[in-house]
Amino acid sequence: MIYKVYYQENMHEVPVRENTKTMYVEAESVRAVRAALKERELYVEHIQALEDGHLEYEKKSPDFHVEQV
Repeated sequence: MIYKVYYQENMHEVPVRENTKTMYVEAESVRAVRAALKERELYVEHIQALEDGHLEYEKKSPDFHVEQV
């Protein structure tokens, strides 16, 4: 399954909405995504499962690059 991860690059600063970035990760579960990103020291705000129509919409974005974990 593909997940969209909303995150901040610095986990030691107060989160600011304008600094939120996204990445797409292919993994078996939300838990697997969190485990894989733990080493990167990112402040993960939200992880959203992408399904059907929402996934097709996201694929149209030029920033759509899926990371494997």
